[in-house]
Amino acid sequence: MKDLINTLGLCSRILVLFFLPLLGFHSSFVQELNPLEGDPRAARVGGSIFRAQCATCHGADAMGIDSIDAPDLTQIFTTPGSSDQDVFQTIREGIPGSIMPPHAFPEAEIWMLVSYLRSVGVSGFTGQIQGDPDRGMFLFSENCETCHRMNGQGGSLGPNLSMIAAVRSEDAIINSIRDPSAIIGRQYKPVSVLTEGNVRFRGIIKSEDAFSIQVLGTNQVLRGFRKSTLRELVYEDQSVMTTFNESALNGRDLTDILSYLQSNL
Repeated sequence: MKDLINTLGLCSRILVLFFLPLLGFHSSFVQELNPLEGDPRAARVGGSIFRAQCATCHGADAMGIDSIDAPDLTQIFTTPGSSDQDVFQTIREGIPGSIMPPHAFPEAEIWMLVSYLRSVGVSGFTGQIQGDPDRGMFLFSENCETCHRMNGQGGSLGPNLSMIAAVRSEDAIINSIRDPSAIIGRQYKPVSVLTEGNVRFRGIIKSEDAFSIQVLGTNQVLRGFRKSTLRELVYEDQSVMTTFNESALNGRDLTDILSYLQSNL
């Protein structure tokens, strides 16, 4: 417990000191399966540990930080064969050749971290979609493939959708199609620039610093700009993705597209 007392804030210390006896932990106790599975208290305390110990690299939302190649941990359980024990070992032993070091946390704390990551982890489709995947493939090609990749084919303006059915729910995908501006991912922030030549260029930010910005345009051409030369730089709140209402894609269309996405897993 000494390491814990030295590293966590006062609230986290109180929570851990209170819950550990209730959970029946002993420092020498090791299990292959998470003994705290399903206990919401463990996830709450694990969240406090995560924010104190892991957020610097993985972000307060556990969704990673691209600039230092720290992965999105909300998707850590979407890899086939990934288990609580695998995540436990990764935290304890680190990943050789990466920025992920080993951690000498007590086993209780590691299991709490695993519980927290389970609680924020994304989940895929909940059941078999009853649609027509062949028709869905045609609709995907007509409406989505220009901007999204599937199995190595398609555009790069939007997320790669090859494994989307494993990491996003049906409702989440439908909401993204119907209202793409409601939630815009960090890697797809829209921007509009006006050049010295009075040319408007709209797209998503690929990289940016104090002096320059790189934009992948809606025409899928990557361009770099010096900010000092721009007449206008506007950070927008409307996604570059087209909004597909009922007249563009009806309920049956969406079901068939979801069926196609699921058939690719």
